[in-house]
Amino acid sequence: MKILVPLTAGYLADRFGKYASGPDLHAGTPKRSLPITISDAPSGTKTLALTLIDFDAVPVSGFPWIHWVAVNLPNTTTTIPEDASRSGIVPMVQGRNSNAGAMVGATDPLIATGYVGPQPPNADHAYTLTVYALDTALDLAPGFWLNEARHAMAGHILAQAELDLWSRA
Repeated sequence: MKILVPLTAGYLADRFGKYASGPDLHAGTPKRSLPITISDAPSGTKTLALTLIDFDAVPVSGFPWIHWVAVNLPNTTTTIPEDASRSGIVPMVQGRNSNAGAMVGATDPLIATGYVGPQPPNADHAYTLTVYALDTALDLAPGFWLNEARHAMAGHILAQAELDLWSRA
């Protein structure tokens, strides 16, 4: 399985992160999700899932920062267009990101769930996008936590593809 995200000079385009503006923001937070192309999912794939995690956040926050977690994308998905997190153009069940956790405590569902763009506070960060091909649909409700997705995916991952995406400070 392979995944591809368009980059600008080796970085995510500004509209997907810290330097977003206008309609790419909600309450000052970048919310336009990045486009993803998926190819070569194995036969037997029933659904896809994805995570976008900032492991470079550990020195800043003490833990990896969850930017997006989604499950139950159709097995026929080969393109996730930009802003799919908000638009609903690709059916998916989206979980909570780190803004929903106790450290930030966001209560606005548009900030606490679905995609929230990179905002590296201290230096350029690599954001790890992982797409999973699963042999089943997951029994998860909107607003699930990453750990719930990990447990539900256990034993159901047919393949996965990973890509580090850089965003500038």
